[in-house]
Amino acid sequence: MHYGPGMSPRRAIAILPATQAAIAEAAEALTRGGLVAFPTETVYGLGGDSTSDQAVAAIFEAKGRPSFNPLIAHVAAIAQAESLAEMDETAHRLAARFWPGPLTLVLRRRSDCPVSLLASAGLDSVAVRMPDHKVALALIEAAGRPLAAPSANRSGRISPTRAEHVAECLGGRVQIILDGGPCRVGVESTILDLTEAPPTLLRPGGISAEELEEFLGLSLRRSAQSPEAPRSPGQLESHYAPALPVRLNAQAAQENEALLGFGPADFATINLSPTGDLVEAASHLFAMLRALDRPEFKAIAVMPIPEKGLGRAINDRLRRAAAPRGRP
Repeated sequence: MHYGPGMSPRRAIAILPATQAAIAEAAEALTRGGLVAFPTETVYGLGGDSTSDQAVAAIFEAKGRPSFNPLIAHVAAIAQAESLAEMDETAHRLAARFWPGPLTLVLRRRSDCPVSLLASAGLDSVAVRMPDHKVALALIEAAGRPLAAPSANRSGRISPTRAEHVAECLGGRVQIILDGGPCRVGVESTILDLTEAPPTLLRPGGISAEELEEFLGLSLRRSAQSPEAPRSPGQLESHYAPALPVRLNAQAAQENEALLGFGPADFATINLSPTGDLVEAASHLFAMLRALDRPEFKAIAVMPIPEKGLGRAINDRLRRAAAPRGRP
C-alpha cells in the first residue's frame, strides 16, 4: 500500500494492485457506501453503489461536480442491464456487438429500476454500459450491484488513465484505488440515446459514430442538431422539473403549497436534511420533489439552500425546475 501525494496515512488513499483479494476488499467498501476508483478500458472510474442515494451524492461531492448530470450505471452482464432498463431489439443488437466496450446506451428506466434517481438526474431514462476490463467486471460482480462511475477526477480536470492520476487529483476523497495499469482506450465511452428514433449521439467517444451508423444502417441524430433532446445534460433551461410550479427561497408555504425544507424546519412538509447536511440533501432531492408532485398541492415551495459545495448543484437543478414552462 502507498499513499497519494501529500497525504498522511490517516487520510491516505489505499492504492492496491488489482488482485482478487483487493477486488473483494473494494467490493466490501462499495457495499458499505464507500467510493472506489477502478480501471476500465476508457479511463479510471470513481465507483459507487448506483442504487444508493447517499453513495451517488458522495460521488458528486468528491468530484466537485457543478451540476447533477446523469451518471452511467456500469454492469457486468446483459441480464443485469435488463434489470435496469427496457432493452428493445436495437439495444440488444448493439449490446451483442459492442459490449463489453466503450459504448453507453441511454434507455428508458424500468418501473422497478433500482438505480438512484439522483444518478439518473431525475429523468425517466438510465445510462448503461458494460466496461471491457477484467478488473471492472470482477468488481461489479463482487459488489453484486451496478456501479455508478464517472471519471475519477475533480470536475473540469483531465480524465485519469493511470492509478497515480487518481491519487494526484482526488486526494482523500476516495477510499481505495484499484491499480489495473494504464487504460487501453484513454477516452470516455460513446453515449447513444435510444429513447427516441432515430438514435441520438450525445457524446463521441471510444466507438466512432461512423461505425455505429454502418452497423445500424441509419444516420444518427447529433445532439447539437436537436437541442431539446432531454437525455443530454444541461440543454434545457427548464429541465428535471415536476409538473407543479416550483417557488424558490421560500421561508414558509403559502396556501395549498407543499414546503420542501432544509435545516431545522419542523413545519416543512418534508425536509431534505433537518441537520443542514448538503450531501444528505442532494441524496434526497429528486425523490422528494417527486413525492411532493401531487394534485393536492398547487405548487412546491423550497427553502433556501446554501450556494456552496453540493448546494450549487442542488440550486442548479432547483432553478431549472422553477424555470417558466409556458404555464397559463
